Amino acid sequence: MPVWAVVLVVVGLLGVLTLQDVTQRGHAIRRVYPLVGRLRYLVERVGPELRQYIVTSDLEERPFNRAQRSWVYQNAKGVDAAVGFGTQRDPSAPGSFHFLPSPFPTLTEESPADPYPVVIGRDRPRPFGVRSRVNIAPMSFGALSAAAVSALAEGAAQAGAYINTGEGGLSPYHLSGGGDVVFQIGPAKYGVRTPEGDLDWARVETWGRHSQVRAFEVKLSQGAKPGKGGILPAAKVTPEIAAIRGIPAGHASHSPNRFTEFSDVRGLVDFVERMKALVPVPVGVKVALGEVGFIDELAAERARTGRGPDYISVDGAEGGTGAAPLSLSDHMALPLHDAIVEVDDAYRRHGVRDRIVIIAAGRTITGADAAQSIALGADLVNVARGFLFALGCIQALRCHENTCPSGVATQSKWRQRGLVPEQKAPRVANYARAVQEDLMVVTRAVGLRSPGELRREHFEVVVDVGRRMKGSELYPYPPLALRALEETDTEAFLQWAS
Repeated sequence: MPVWAVVLVVVGLLGVLTLQDVTQRGHAIRRVYPLVGRLRYLVERVGPELRQYIVTSDLEERPFNRAQRSWVYQNAKGVDAAVGFGTQRDPSAPGSFHFLPSPFPTLTEESPADPYPVVIGRDRPRPFGVRSRVNIAPMSFGALSAAAVSALAEGAAQAGAYINTGEGGLSPYHLSGGGDVVFQIGPAKYGVRTPEGDLDWARVETWGRHSQVRAFEVKLSQGAKPGKGGILPAAKVTPEIAAIRGIPAGHASHSPNRFTEFSDVRGLVDFVERMKALVPVPVGVKVALGEVGFIDELAAERARTGRGPDYISVDGAEGGTGAAPLSLSDHMALPLHDAIVEVDDAYRRHGVRDRIVIIAAGRTITGADAAQSIALGADLVNVARGFLFALGCIQALRCHENTCPSGVATQSKWRQRGLVPEQKAPRVANYARAVQEDLMVVTRAVGLRSPGELRREHFEVVVDVGRRMKGSELYPYPPLALRALEETDTEAFLQWAS
């Protein structure tokens, strides 16, 4: 065969493959980067064999290793995510944790789903009955693309989960799925601000009566950058985003690092109560915890006057969906597990733990991650980056540069075309259901029926080689909680007391 014929065949084959990549809708990377994008899937397929000769292992990458990302990808696609040949983790490594399985676990048919859903704001005119223990954490339209927000909203609705708007305001894309939405308000009051930058209380009241808005959240700080406001580069502030936020288009968006309306706990409570008087839905507070006296004051106010937020959303220092200065990202705020315990203990000490809902967020991927947060004291878990992986995120670490190659965290129309909401929404729903079921698997293995029954004594932490501590020993319950336990569960109380 002549050389020109061979070249013609090769070029024709490449042209067919390019056309196939550009027109298919299932893989964002191939759709945006035809031909070249196929290399990623090839390397992913032969990766386990290559890693026998190349040094990078499945557990080395950060912030999420390959094993964690693969678990999300497989569950999102609805394929078998079981592992073979045992765990790759070292179960005796200090810092690792394990749950204590019951010799008589709960049968699946005895508890196929969580029988005790969480209700936020039981005393509100419109309480929020949350259908899933696992929900979508705050991520704003602007930080994420319209396609990504649409897919998240539609997937959340399919799975019975809620989506949190983040501080960028409520967009049509958050409402597109027809599901439950939590409206977050940050110091910049995007979406509910006056031209002067003050809070537009009339707009808050209007949105509070929208059927899909099930709660408001006052954002004090976030785990990615406690003490600094949100940052949206100018390239991401399109006319549409500017209109939703109430700011000029084409200019970088910098949210203040705190509200000017209050500067102490009493002022915060007054602010929350004013909002609760206008809207029928629950009102909560999001915080990356530092000085624990703050949360003790909030709990004391609830015990003394009955005033305060209906829920606390606790962001761990592990949070990472926002662009952040390195010093704040690495060295500010309590890690998630310590923060959960501080909030849970504060409300227990003041005898009002049953009057608050605690939501945990920070590097949660699997049901075991969610189970540990709930065992420590949370009621619900918010997941951010896990859902981004479900959308096709490849951890390129370009979220803040507007060059996200998978179309998730960019306003580039060219890059967004690879993310087709109709294709990605089912993957979001699959992943949400998978984490919820994984959480139930852990719950049943421990011998319980509901994740809400998980307690600190149900898992152990390896604190040193050959030395383990139960969660209830590492994080003892406060005395008031123990006295209440003595009256309700004598056996458990005696176990702790000894």
